[in-house]
Amino acid sequence: MKTKTLFPLEKIVSTLVISACVGFVAPTAVNALPAAEAATAAAGLPDFTDLVEKTGPAVVNIRTTEKVQQYQNGGGSDDEQMQEFFRKFFGVPMPKQFSNPKGKKQAPQQQEEEVPRGVGSGFIVSQDGYVLTNAHVVDGASEVYVKLTDKREFKAKVVGTDKRTDVAVLKIDGNKLPRLTIGDSDKIKAGEWVIAIGSPFDLENTVTAGIISAKARDTGDYLPLIQTDVAVNPGNSGGPLINMRGEVVGINSQIYSRSGGYMGISFAIPIDEAMRVADQLKSSGRVTRGRIGVQISDVSKEVAESIGLPKAQGALVSRVESGAPAEKAGLMDGDVILKFNGVSVEKSSDLPRIVGSTKPGSKVTMSIWRKGAARDLTILVAETEQEKAATKLEKKSKKETINPLGIYAADLTDAQKKELNVASGVVIESVDGPAAAVDLRPGDIVLTLNNVDVKDTKQFATMLAKLDTKKAAVLLVRRGDTSRFIPIRPQAQ
Repeated sequence: MKTKTLFPLEKIVSTLVISACVGFVAPTAVNALPAAEAATAAAGLPDFTDLVEKTGPAVVNIRTTEKVQQYQNGGGSDDEQMQEFFRKFFGVPMPKQFSNPKGKKQAPQQQEEEVPRGVGSGFIVSQDGYVLTNAHVVDGASEVYVKLTDKREFKAKVVGTDKRTDVAVLKIDGNKLPRLTIGDSDKIKAGEWVIAIGSPFDLENTVTAGIISAKARDTGDYLPLIQTDVAVNPGNSGGPLINMRGEVVGINSQIYSRSGGYMGISFAIPIDEAMRVADQLKSSGRVTRGRIGVQISDVSKEVAESIGLPKAQGALVSRVESGAPAEKAGLMDGDVILKFNGVSVEKSSDLPRIVGSTKPGSKVTMSIWRKGAARDLTILVAETEQEKAATKLEKKSKKETINPLGIYAADLTDAQKKELNVASGVVIESVDGPAAAVDLRPGDIVLTLNNVDVKDTKQFATMLAKLDTKKAAVLLVRRGDTSRFIPIRPQAQ
């Protein structure tokens, strides 16, 4: 991210005065607009002051920490440096009480230290201390702290997280806390004014405003998101999107950016779905979703015409999983799913959301189009195993990449490679031990290890297993727009 230079106000004023003196004489005073003209100029523009005063106290700053292993030498080079210090500045040997007994080098001592991990935003939804934020704000954190606008700070308990919707529920010990009113995201309209309150770049209680650009933007994720032009930056994640009635209609979650900063497009999780997830997390600590076991694609106009479908709509079944509920219900490749449990499927991306919101174990009717005619099938919805599978995969990945360097990494997607303009590499998910000591961070890209290209996590794990713990390794690491070599000494396993 490019560094911005902030100038003191005095310097800016001086520059303006000098510019004004070139070519004409600056006026000695600036006349304010008459009150009537000022009121006319401001007519039609919203005033957010009362809205911010009303909702601001319920918006919180969230900071997270992570426990890492630090290594301290008990002698050796530290003793030598102290000896040199005493000899040079005092002209005498270092006193024995400061030296290592018998001059022996002690083995490095491992200590656990709590270090800052990240910052984000959130908002209180109940007077007894339930807080909503993004799952990615608290993911991987050892401790989570919630700070109110009145400067009170609480250690928060993570009640539950749902990575699929990026929603997390926290709990702090408090009563009669300020809270926000939950709105209805189904009733929002493109063009209406909204504000965001959060902590961009850790600047607490920052207010930005804009309009809703689109109501249900399909970003390829599980949820259709609310698109706005409200300025949202790193640190705003988890903060509320608030309408002019002071109601939360979304949770600020993502931005579209090629630079890492705001570029005029931001996205929020609809509050209706966020609250459904939050209710499940509060009651059981996890979210259950339905599944039927199909692979689907959109129905093009040409396909619709060829199969006699009146219009291009629905989800075209391209594969039915063996033994899945869809197979048991009689669904076949080439069928088009038009309705599920009475809800119309306009495009293929609608189906996973409709099925996912259906309670596992439910027996529902599914309307399909097959060979020029519509028919109904009855299907028993199963519980999705995607969340469980993802957890197992994550654990497996960490097991494969746990190593003498203390790096936990994941494979780069094709989209990430294209965006970063790299042919290969792995992205760091978390660090401890030696990696934390040399300031490696989540999000860093490891390109090479000892001048050998890193292709994926499997090859990286093999390379790490062969490292000589007596020698320093050298990583080529990409962070932002720059790459640098980082020496790192492995720890014995």
